[in-house]
Amino acid sequence: MKALIFGADGFEDLELFYPYHRLKEERITTHIASMKKGLIKGKHGYEVNVDIAFKDINPEDYGILVISGGKGPEKMRLDENALEITRHFFKENKPVAAICHGPQVLVSAGVIKGKKATCWLGIRDDIIAAGALYEDTEVVIDGNFVSSRSPADLHAFGREMIKLLK
Repeated sequence: MKALIFGADGFEDLELFYPYHRLKEERITTHIASMKKGLIKGKHGYEVNVDIAFKDINPEDYGILVISGGKGPEKMRLDENALEITRHFFKENKPVAAICHGPQVLVSAGVIKGKKATCWLGIRDDIIAAGALYEDTEVVIDGNFVSSRSPADLHAFGREMIKLLK
């Protein structure tokens, strides 16, 4: 199995690095994807190398999608390739994990309607307007979809993300 993590400049550092390393601990090949290859910088200044551009991804090759939070989702949600990849994961009922602002990508992909979800408080009204069933709790699971609010919830986010793979 391979994992795909979405990120873009301004990502919340912990929300990308924690799932990345947690997946690698499970011996899962993990790729970071963004609009283009090269370095992206987190909001706290940490950089990470992008393994693959959205336009070059075959979503059939991946078993889980993780969408990091921070300001990156505001950029990723404008990329049609990222939205098509996201739609594929939901259509095929593959595991998806989104944290903080990550659900913004799901809103733009049109896949969050009717799903139980949580997110960063600042985008709560956006996901509700898109039809999500919002819950203010550290982690929300709806079938093969898991969401969390912030870095403070990473312990629960990581635990439930890995459960989706078992």
